Amino acid sequence: MATVALKSIIETPIIANIRESANHIWLAGLGAYAKTQEEGEKLFQSLVKEGEKVEKQAKKTAEARIEEAKGKVVEFRGKASQQFDRLEELFQERVAQVLNRLGVPTQEDIQELTKRVEALNESIMALKK
Repeated sequence: MATVALKSIIETPIIANIRESANHIWLAGLGAYAKTQEEGEKLFQSLVKEGEKVEKQAKKTAEARIEEAKGKVVEFRGKASQQFDRLEELFQERVAQVLNRLGVPTQEDIQELTKRVEALNESIMALKK
């Protein structure tokens, strides 16, 4: 009799409903797991694609910054070169002024003297003939 009573309790509609609900919950969990795996792979692939886009953009930005920096370096070199040229010119002018005050002849003075000596030599040679 206990077996019959137990069998009638197990086969009641409420127990069948609970068993069916538990089965549905189990199947829903399995479905969610399968869907997560499927969607997870799609999500992973889309994240890889987005990462590639971001990497390309970052490279472009970095290359642009490098080119900009190179341009500024070239510009700075040009300005520095101009400043050094101007500084050299000023130094030469100052040295020439000091040498002139001391009575040291300039290159122009020496060239002028050389021309005059050549002219005198030519005159002397002409007189000898």
